[in-house]
Amino acid sequence: MGIRDDIRTHTDELVAIRRDLHMHPELGFEEFRTADIIETYLTDLGLDPKRMAKTGMVATLTGTAPGAESGPTLMLRADIDALPIQELTDLPYKSQNDGRMHACGHDAHTAMLMIAAKILVARKNEISGRVKFLFQPNEEVAGAEIMIEAGCLENPSVDAAMGIHIWTPLPSGTIAATPGGVMATMVPFRIVITGKGGHTGYPELAVDPIIAAADLIQTAQRLQTRDISLLTPTALVFSKIESGSKNNIIPDQVVLEGTVRFLYEPAANQEPVERLEEIVASVCAVHKCTYEMSSFTQNTVVMNDPGMAQLVRDVAREIVDDEAKILDHRSMAGEDFAAYARRVPAVFAFVGTADPAKGSDLPHHSPRFAIDESTMPTGVELFVRTALRYFEESNNRARDGKEER
Repeated sequence: MGIRDDIRTHTDELVAIRRDLHMHPELGFEEFRTADIIETYLTDLGLDPKRMAKTGMVATLTGTAPGAESGPTLMLRADIDALPIQELTDLPYKSQNDGRMHACGHDAHTAMLMIAAKILVARKNEISGRVKFLFQPNEEVAGAEIMIEAGCLENPSVDAAMGIHIWTPLPSGTIAATPGGVMATMVPFRIVITGKGGHTGYPELAVDPIIAAADLIQTAQRLQTRDISLLTPTALVFSKIESGSKNNIIPDQVVLEGTVRFLYEPAANQEPVERLEEIVASVCAVHKCTYEMSSFTQNTVVMNDPGMAQLVRDVAREIVDDEAKILDHRSMAGEDFAAYARRVPAVFAFVGTADPAKGSDLPHHSPRFAIDESTMPTGVELFVRTALRYFEESNNRARDGKEER
């Protein structure tokens, strides 16, 4: 039986797993039910799953093809956490957990990797190495680093990694795997501007932090278009403003929060967060205010290894019926898969799932988010075929190296 036919026999199971997970979403490091389901499933496949970082799960499949014991290890990763969102869809399998929702597709990723594991176990005689199945908690808040600290890239040591995101910005039937930066560094920031409060009837006696904040919000936009090249995408967004208690009182402080996102490794003279603070300092000085600014890097840019990206693009040609459906795509959203990609050659691919007729074209993190479930088998096939091709090419390189010697 061919790979696609094999996947078809498991499609009902694939959908059922995803819908069950969708009905029971759990937040990061609280995915206990989800982890139990994954653990039981992998154990039933004959694997030996190990818990990591409370709710993470790792299982390794050793192939039986010649050279498997000394062959490389490929890690396939799915994220398992949900979001603190109240679901507003009318789906029959909508969330049963109040204030919790799989609004980003992680339920689909988990189901896809579970079925991919089943198919790869059945094809272990084609694997000349090891496949490490990683089910990661808390992707929304950088759980990857915690999994790495727990040892997910060791025992056995991982040589390459792959992740897939089912993606509503792309049409159903498309696949994207692009070399270089594909998902952005995200740096949340908080700025507190302090002036001197007073009466709105005597503003000249106060130092108004609201005017300073308004000036800052406008002036800081130069960072994206005047300070940093347009060829290096940067997005600065102020998303929260807090100040004041009454309409005739000039407050002492304004608190601004937001994010800086960028799709590149910044050069010394193009560090956007440092440049933002320079602008904050200058604007506050003009308005005779003081400031405090704090920031942290939540996710770094996901950098796809060119060779791994090409591998997925080659595999995609076996899956889609039209070369035009293999896309280049980059996103300013963040993704903690970057932590793996910084350490081993890796690829993060997108499987398009937008179909307006099915209502699956809404943004991720929307309370009405939905996917086109008919695209999930494509994700399974991409996992399976990429894994098998990876070991095939590794074998070819090893053989060529022996012939050269």
